[in-house]
Amino acid sequence: MSDKELSGRVALVTGAGRNIGRAMAKALAAGGAAIIVNVRSNRSEAEQVVREIERDGGKAIAAIADVGDEKAVYAMVADAAKQLGRIDYLINNAALRQEKTFEEMSFKEWRDVLGVTLDGAFHCAKACLPYLKASGAGAIVNIGGLSAHTGSKHRAHVTAAKLGLVGFTRGLAHDLAGDHVTVNLVAPGTIDTPRDPAAVKPAHHLTNNMLMGRRGAPDEVAAMVRFLCGPGARYVTGQTIHVNGGAYFA
Repeated sequence: MSDKELSGRVALVTGAGRNIGRAMAKALAAGGAAIIVNVRSNRSEAEQVVREIERDGGKAIAAIADVGDEKAVYAMVADAAKQLGRIDYLINNAALRQEKTFEEMSFKEWRDVLGVTLDGAFHCAKACLPYLKASGAGAIVNIGGLSAHTGSKHRAHVTAAKLGLVGFTRGLAHDLAGDHVTVNLVAPGTIDTPRDPAAVKPAHHLTNNMLMGRRGAPDEVAAMVRFLCGPGARYVTGQTIHVNGGAYFA
């Protein structure tokens, strides 16, 4: 991989304030891309990621928007494109990962999860589409999840939303191939990210066995996303790529 294979490109990473989102933003910046660091509301987190990217010699801007809000997304994308001149890559990472038994789940809770994870990916793809088509080497990478493929207790809304992203990926791959825009999905396995010590460990984290004998690191997911945006992946589209240490075979 070239040290700066993404030079001259611009990437929008949603949910980029922490964990996997932060790692993806920094990995794409290390590849030479300018980064739009999106968070829903925590400006200090976004600005911290921007500072980290700039400290390493990259370029980034913070962009505050709830991806489930169509008007906010269009405003964010228009402003970012005005500042940076283009958008070549869209990383749909923003999601809600709540846990609730189906018996106790309200329709509002169901819709809240789908509204951010699935509707948010739709809004961002629509808003970015003119720029991605103009790029000539555009890429969309949707971030799925292992439990969408294995199932998990107390996550009917999350698994439905994440598996919906698989269908969204395949449909867009067909629609956008003629515009030289690739569309793929990366499904992380159990990743070692900071959690509130008082929080209950998600049920699916207790049941998935990794052949590699460890949890993954955010940087390992980010490396796959960087590859899918780069010149070496221009013949890869419509795929679900699992980064899970052997916990699940597609």
